[in-house]
Amino acid sequence: MTAPRDPFFPAERSIRASDKPLEVRFLGRMDYQEAWDYQAEVAAARAKGEQGDVVLVVEHPNIYTAGKRTQPEDMPDNDLPVITVDRGGRITWHGEGQLVIYPIIKLAEPVDVVDYVRRLEEATIQTVRQMGVTTAGRIDGRSGVWVPSTTQAKDPAAPKRDRKIAALGIRITRGVTMHGLALNCCNTLEYYDHIVACGIDDADVTTMSLELGRDTQASTIAPRIVHHLDRALSGELTVANHTFATAPDPTKGLKKQAR
Repeated sequence: MTAPRDPFFPAERSIRASDKPLEVRFLGRMDYQEAWDYQAEVAAARAKGEQGDVVLVVEHPNIYTAGKRTQPEDMPDNDLPVITVDRGGRITWHGEGQLVIYPIIKLAEPVDVVDYVRRLEEATIQTVRQMGVTTAGRIDGRSGVWVPSTTQAKDPAAPKRDRKIAALGIRITRGVTMHGLALNCCNTLEYYDHIVACGIDDADVTTMSLELGRDTQASTIAPRIVHHLDRALSGELTVANHTFATAPDPTKGLKKQAR
């Protein structure tokens, strides 16, 4: 299989500017704002060459975060706080039982944002497929990792439509990445009922636990996804075409909202 589109340089080449090993920091549960501030601090040091590439692994207390394309109609109808952030995309939820990965990476030039996103997706797809969600893939026009409606989850309580199992949202400044991916592991889906998650109302969200029919903890998945992320960024794990559907881009044509 081939990549969704040709990258700026060969798929087997590393997308990182550095060939030094990734440093992985397991932060445990951390307040979202605190983690965002920490990301910014590490990214600034990386841009100055004072710090190598780092992957932050974290879980947040329940919170909504609104990206640059969030619309008024996306906002929650409950009392959970919303933090406006500088990543792309629209609104999403972070919270207990969800695994969040923030790569702070200096990208090789020419910087290829699409290729970087596809490599994050590839690492996630390989991880969840190896754990048993074997049909996970992409929907053309939408970022993230999805499970098709044709796949029946092991837990009958799981949504039946195409459903997102991992969301992506990034920012790249001075060639250094921030934000990243969030994989639903054993979290509740209740908080998604109060927003239009990622601006998408014609599909659903799911978790590893629902798809596999067993409790699947973030701590179990974290080392696996970090391993595959390292492989994907280095070019050892090549981006493949796992697209199973096409759908409208929920951010296309939307202006950035005033902050």
